[in-house]
Amino acid sequence: MSKVYVGSLPFSATETQLSEMFAKYGKVNSVNIVTDKYTNRSRGFAFVEMETEEAAQKAIAELNGSQFEGRTIIVNPARPQERRERSFDKRDRGGRKERSGPSRRW
Repeated sequence: MSKVYVGSLPFSATETQLSEMFAKYGKVNSVNIVTDKYTNRSRGFAFVEMETEEAAQKAIAELNGSQFEGRTIIVNPARPQERRERSFDKRDRGGRKERSGPSRRW
């Protein structure tokens, strides 16, 4: 299985539309349009999981830069999400607070 990122989607795009668009290149296992957790509206991007790597590569080659409902979409291989540090204070690896440079008051 191979996951594909689809960006610059119109907010009106549906999972059914994306599934039909990608089905031309191979079996589609799943489509997930990413939504805002508060408003439940589309955030303008999705992930499509294809059955094979070959199908994913064909879809990327054909669909990247194509038009979808008046928008030029971006289609790339999906990459793992990078972890972001959510701490408010910065700590080094030993758990100690990092020191910032001296502050100046004028």
